[in-house]
Amino acid sequence: MELTEASRMIAGAILITVVTIEFGGWFLTKIASGDVPMTDFQKSFARAGHGHAGVLVILSLVGLLYVDQTSLTGPLLWLGRLGIPVAAVLMSGGFFAASAGRNRTKPNKFIAMLFAGAASLAAGVLTLGIGLLTT
Repeated sequence: MELTEASRMIAGAILITVVTIEFGGWFLTKIASGDVPMTDFQKSFARAGHGHAGVLVILSLVGLLYVDQTSLTGPLLWLGRLGIPVAAVLMSGGFFAASAGRNRTKPNKFIAMLFAGAASLAAGVLTLGIGLLTT
């Protein structure tokens, strides 16, 4: 199973983002130890953002192993390649951005990023799954 040049480059970029997820883990330890004051809502969104980032980055890498095994072409190929990594950015970023601000107890307007990420994830995995089943 050989990756195309495009998938290899995207995989490399995704792997580099793991450093930001590591930083997020360190930041969560600061939150848990009480060094960063946050509301319970903000703590839960920080945990959710961090968790979604890690899981979706792994899923992105797995998806890249499969997308080049499909007969997808054009925009559908790119949706299969990028739908999941874009979801990782939008969903995790949505959790963090929607809870930003002093003493926040409910999401702000950036919650829309979370929903856009969910749509990107659904489109990416459906395209990839259908592409694999029909190849």
